[in-house]
Amino acid sequence: MPFIHTRVNRPIDQETEKILSQQLGEAISLLPGKSESWLMLQFEDNCRLYFKGDCQKPLAFVNVKLFGAADEAAYEKLTAEICRILQDTLSIAPAQVYVQYDEIDHWGWNGSNF
Repeated sequence: MPFIHTRVNRPIDQETEKILSQQLGEAISLLPGKSESWLMLQFEDNCRLYFKGDCQKPLAFVNVKLFGAADEAAYEKLTAEICRILQDTLSIAPAQVYVQYDEIDHWGWNGSNF
């Protein structure tokens, strides 16, 4: 039950959002036991993000929440893939991307909890 929230300081048109959605849907499988069939995504564009005091460069903050946990190697692979996706689709350099992981013990869906 992963959730990926992507904030960028650039506009995202509908076509690009669809591409991001498809690519992140494939990328989530880098975490063992996770798949697009349970993935929820949120995109926020035109956010006011600053990094090192600068807001002029393209920036991204990506929060990945998942029910349970994954190992460090899987997180490394997903971080690299998220950075590649953002660079290819939005021209955001990997050095301008933060990726945060939250491991959740309790997750509700469909009126009950896991």
